[in-house]
Amino acid sequence: MLCDLDGVVWLAHRPIEGAAAAVAKLRGAGIRVLFVTNNSASTVAQHEGALAAVGISAAGDVVSAAGAAASLVDAGETVVLCADRGVAEAVEARGATIVAAGPADVVIVGMLQTFDYRDLDRAQAAIRGGARFIATNDDATYPTPHGPRPGAGSLVAAVQTASGATPAIAGKPHRSMARLVRERCGPGFRPAGALMVGDRYSTDGRFAEVLGVRFALVRSGVTVPGDPPGGEPTWDLADLAAVARMVCG
Repeated sequence: MLCDLDGVVWLAHRPIEGAAAAVAKLRGAGIRVLFVTNNSASTVAQHEGALAAVGISAAGDVVSAAGAAASLVDAGETVVLCADRGVAEAVEARGATIVAAGPADVVIVGMLQTFDYRDLDRAQAAIRGGARFIATNDDATYPTPHGPRPGAGSLVAAVQTASGATPAIAGKPHRSMARLVRERCGPGFRPAGALMVGDRYSTDGRFAEVLGVRFALVRSGVTVPGDPPGGEPTWDLADLAAVARMVCG
């Protein structure tokens, strides 16, 4: 089971009713649950800690867009970072060096709630100076209990407009994230036996297509009851609890 976080397990870390019990039910049935998120702001420990706080143990079971973006960086490269600590952690783990401004080898743009004009300027300047442009993800928004808020894709669009460059996008639904998921699942990964659960077809559904797995759309996040599904999910259900009932009986 590949499970999105925002809109499936929680909304801005406020747990969705029944989600923790659903994960426990799935695991009790012998199903591994891997959390696959485009949230690049949090470190691995922060993701795992936030899940533990809502009653879900997730040590070693979180794959994020931060790691996917860092996988496109080589050891020894210099990186201008317009993203939060999660990306910094992943980039440093790759053996790359974070620099404040160009010239640099790479610019990475991700979610950064303090993003301002100076960040926009240093990112576009480094890209115009020859740096590769990497985006953690291109989600325009993310769901919260109070409605959608601007996501990393909104910041990426600003840098793309200012620099005139098109980024390599790392997170769902793109292949860098798919590669990380396959690696984390190990050599026994069988697409026919896997299921992606997410709240947005354009991200999670298309990611399922890239991996060749089935997709369960849940309506507890971006896609709410009554919205068009945006594609043709294998299943269209209310929430993660409904997924667990379908899978486990």
